[in-house]
Amino acid sequence: MGDFKINSVTCKAPVNIAVIKYWGKRDTKLILPLNSSVSFTLCTEHLCATTTAAVSPTFKQDQIWLNGEKIENSRLTACLKEIRRRARKRKSVSDNDTDDNIPLEMLNWNVHICSKNNFPTAAGLASSAAGYACLAYCLAKLFKVEGNISDIARLGSGSASRSMFGGAVQWDMGWDSSGSDSIARQLYQHTHWPELKVVILVVSDQQKKVSSFSGMQGSVETSELLQYRIKHCVASRLDAVVNAIGNKDFETFAVNTMKESNQFHAVCLDTYPPISYLNDTSHTIQNLVHSFNKYHQCAKVAYTFDAGPNATLYMLEESVDLFINIVQHYFPPSSSTIGEPFVRGLPVNLIDNIDENLLNLKSIPTTPGAIKYIINTAVGSGPEVVMDPNESLLGEDGLPKEYKESSQH
Repeated sequence: MGDFKINSVTCKAPVNIAVIKYWGKRDTKLILPLNSSVSFTLCTEHLCATTTAAVSPTFKQDQIWLNGEKIENSRLTACLKEIRRRARKRKSVSDNDTDDNIPLEMLNWNVHICSKNNFPTAAGLASSAAGYACLAYCLAKLFKVEGNISDIARLGSGSASRSMFGGAVQWDMGWDSSGSDSIARQLYQHTHWPELKVVILVVSDQQKKVSSFSGMQGSVETSELLQYRIKHCVASRLDAVVNAIGNKDFETFAVNTMKESNQFHAVCLDTYPPISYLNDTSHTIQNLVHSFNKYHQCAKVAYTFDAGPNATLYMLEESVDLFINIVQHYFPPSSSTIGEPFVRGLPVNLIDNIDENLLNLKSIPTTPGAIKYIINTAVGSGPEVVMDPNESLLGEDGLPKEYKESSQH
């Protein structure tokens, strides 16, 4: 194998789900948004990206593998370039090689990066946010880059900037043309609102037909509603949501979150040609949430949909068991999914005595197999270093452990 040195770091980074949406860029190269956005970071135990980054003088070139496939991506390259620039800048003002510094020659070595998600990629579950956040965080740890690096994650994917922190996070649009003030910041830690839970209904785990990148550019170029939304709607709704989170006011939070989701998808339909990320099951889930809230005469569940048909539902802990039981009633698993867990993540209690009025909603047809599975999770903390060397995705030779043969061909 040869006697050479490989320095490596493995990290995990979370998914975040926006309640105030980012849709549209004012600068496509620097990925500067048209408006600020707000999200909750989810628990890495149930949804995360894992990345191992290694550097060695023996690596012939920078190489990146995603979910077992070798890829080339200009946005990944941009993140790596900026990390190296900051590492060189930090090195230039330091004249010692202490434990918190790196050898100068290491900045010229090539890097191997291997990343994987524990959930479907490009299916509207914010996989790019987790992936690029994990990449930036991992590289920063490898090259000893400190400070707020959400702007580096942003170069990969705009929403990745919000995955650099746990809890409730705001990505400020910023005003500077350089993008220096377009960074994410934590509004509240993940422990701020412990009763708030998250349930994801996975309607499709297939790659969406229209990517977020091309979809939002189409909206910027053709949607009049997008321009109206930016000028008249987003700022006040963002303030309302942030205040509701701070006050743990679920009613206000829920109403504004759902209105925001609906307006986002109205913008997609106003785009020419129109974009429809939701499907019939998505609309049925919306109807179920509104019927559930009407039954309780207040908002108990809030839905939000990103660029895909999968529903992210926010609710207080007291509603989780009942609502998931009702979802299972209307959307039972198909026979083909028997043997795989339909409800994943946190445990859910079976409820026998559900009111018949909730089980016989005329507007909600029973549709077996329409939901592939359910993820019951919670708000979580931000990226973290994985200390167990066995969890490294790269072997001692710097190649992916699970895909060495295919990677070397």
